[in-house]
This record gives sequence, structure tokens and C-alpha cells, in this order.
Amino acid sequence: MKKLYAPWEKVFKKVATPFEEFIHAQTTTGLILMIMTVVALVLANSPIASSYEHFFHTYINLEVGSWKLSQSIHHWINDGLMAIFFFIIGLEIKRNITVGELSDIKVAILPIIAAIGGMVIPALIYLSINGGLDSVRGWGIPMATDIAFAISALVLLGKRVPTSLVTFLVALAIVDDLGAVVVIALFYTNEIHMFWLVLALGAFFGMMVLNRFGIHAVLPYFIVGLLMWYFMLESGVHATIAGVIAAMSIPSRPKYVPITFAEHTSRLLHEYDSYPIATDHMMHEKQKAILQNIKDTIDAVGTPASRLEHGLHLPVSLLVIPLFALANAGISIDFSSINQSIMQPVSLGIIFGLIGGKIVGIAGLSWLAIKLKIATLPQNTTMSQIFGVSFLGGIGFTMSIFVAELAFLGNSELIFQAKIGILAASLFAGLFGFVWLRYIASSSNK
Repeated sequence: MKKLYAPWEKVFKKVATPFEEFIHAQTTTGLILMIMTVVALVLANSPIASSYEHFFHTYINLEVGSWKLSQSIHHWINDGLMAIFFFIIGLEIKRNITVGELSDIKVAILPIIAAIGGMVIPALIYLSINGGLDSVRGWGIPMATDIAFAISALVLLGKRVPTSLVTFLVALAIVDDLGAVVVIALFYTNEIHMFWLVLALGAFFGMMVLNRFGIHAVLPYFIVGLLMWYFMLESGVHATIAGVIAAMSIPSRPKYVPITFAEHTSRLLHEYDSYPIATDHMMHEKQKAILQNIKDTIDAVGTPASRLEHGLHLPVSLLVIPLFALANAGISIDFSSINQSIMQPVSLGIIFGLIGGKIVGIAGLSWLAIKLKIATLPQNTTMSQIFGVSFLGGIGFTMSIFVAELAFLGNSELIFQAKIGILAASLFAGLFGFVWLRYIASSSNK
């Protein structure tokens, strides 16, 4: 009898490399993010807009004796759930540096240069427009690239773009994420409480000790990581940074040497076959024990880092990112004054930064690096395709909105202008980049 699976179960029956799983997860995230953004915008401009806004400003309190932690739902999402998102980013950065697209400097040099250009040039453009104004703190907003949206747009093109171009964008976006984490940690921290920061560093040291002693169980890292998140929250440094730092401590080496895995498993399977099948097709008790041994062996040859990255992608894609979009993308748009809002320095700085800045930074510096023979084009790609990818790099969205909330904390007017600029720039950059790669760059590669 043929076994039936639900559609989503079939996907997980396929054998996929970590890179393929990563691309699949980012594509899923991008599509869900797009849907939830539309939902948020509809709710914010509907008759229930006030209820929608009030819900995310409702406070949730955690109390144990005299200890109390009180945050709005909006802050629980941005400071709490997004720490899990940043933890995934940390795991992805670590994997890419150790065994992924950034592990070979000859391959990595071009996306690294492109990513640096794609961060610095947009920031300079924003500063040139907002210099001397209160809004100057938003210079970090146009630096970001939304990896989920950008990869989703590229994946939708299918075989029209070479795999090496997808790899280039992934590597670029990973470096961009690392840059965004550094910017948030260094420049969007208003006040640092050293006592709590020392405790956070102590917690991180404790996690590194667990790693050093070969502890592969996830629970100890979770407990100490949770404490580090709270210490970081109290320190004044944005709590989500704890997610990235915690990821660095998770073991990425297997407990046992992989080369012995095949021999050991083969021996166990041979022993498994030596027992006769019991009545009613039930396994022999010894066979159950052998299967458990094989499972333990598989867990031992894997790493906590890879298991966590694989296990957390789905909840982050289906829960964390959609909730973030629902809580942050909903802006009430007065179409009669939208032209006035979009012409403000904040919006203009973000729009010109995310579009013009990313083109000059990514495509311009890539072209310069290739001309100077510092780097080479990815295999089977053209500069025209790099130009199209530079537009996709202008999709800021998730990280840009996140930075805007930090940069203009408490200033709803500037946050509104920033979100208008982010939405406008991301929409234009995504559509133009997709059209360019679909109809123009693809023909130049024939």
C-alpha cells in the first residue's frame, strides 16, 4: 500500500544539502513575509486599525516574587522573538565562514567587497541628505538587505539565472547581515550598564566552556543563552545581539569522526538483519535496541549547530518573521499626503540609499574589483546579472524596519517616514531587479 504524505511532508522527505535547505527556507520566509506585509497594511488602513494598534501595545508581564519583566507585545516580538531570528543569522554566518560560501577567500572576496560597498555607499547617501537633522541617526537603515525577499525573487527566476549567482547573493547577504549586527551593537545602543554587560559576557564565556568540554546537548546552551538574553536586555545593548553571540558558542564539530560512521552503521545494520522478523511483522527487541543505537550514532555524527539551524528555520519562517511583519509593517497611509511624506529627508535618504546606493555599492565595487583583478566574476555570470542582483540588494524590509525602530525610538513621525521609504524602495528594487534579470540580463548570457 502506498504511503500518503501531506504536501509539506513531501518536501522534508527529499535529501537536500544545507545550502539547498537554506535557499528553501529563505524562499518560504519571503513568500510568507510578503503575505503578512499585505495583511498588516490592510489591517492598519481598515476600520479595526485602532484595535490592531492597541493589541500590539498591550503589555505582558512576567513576575516571580519581587522580580518583574514588563514589555508590550510589540517589544516582546522585536526584543524576544527576533533574538531567535538573529540566532539563526548567527548560525548561518558561522556555517558560511567555516564550510559554506565564505570559507574559500578566492570565491568569497567578490561578495565581501560587494557587501561592504552595498553598506557604506547607501549610508553615505543617507547622511548627505539628512546631515545636520535629527533624522541623521537613521543612516543604518538603507545599509540592510532582506535576504529572504532577495533570494525569493532570484529563486522565482529558476534556470534563467545560474546557481553561482544565487551563491553570490547568499554570500553577499550573509556579510550584509553581519554588518547590520555590528552596526546595531555599536551605534544603536543609547546607554550601557556595565554590570549587566559583564554578566552577559560571563554567560557567553559559560557557553564557550560547555562547547570546550564537548557538551552537545542543546538544553544547557538554551538555559545559559536565555540568561544571556536577559542580561543583554538589561545592559542597554539590544537584546537580539545575544542571539548572534549565542550562535557562535554552539558546537559545529561532530562528537565522533564521520569516517567511522559508515563502518559502525553497516555493522549495526548487518546485526539488525541477522534477527528473524517476529510475528505480525513486529521487530525483535534486539532490533529496536539496534535502531536506537543507529539513531544515537546519527545524532553523534551530526552537530548541534546544524540540527538547530535545520530545526529552527521552520518556526522562524512560520512564526517569528510573520509576527514581526504583522507588528511592524502596518502603517496607516493617508494617500492625500503620501507625496509629502515620501519627499521628507528620511524617506528620500532611504529610497536613494536602497536603490542608488546599492547599485553603486554592489555593482560598482564589483566591477572595480574585477577590473583591478582583485576578484573574478562567479562562473557563468555576467556583469549585467550582477547589476540585477544589486537591485535585489535594495530590498531592505525586515532588517531596515528593525533598524528604523531602533534609530527613531519614540518618534512615530520619523518611523512612519522611514517605513514609507523602505516600502517604496523595496517594492521598486524588487520589481526592477526581477524584470532586469528576467528579460534583460538573461538574454545577455545566451
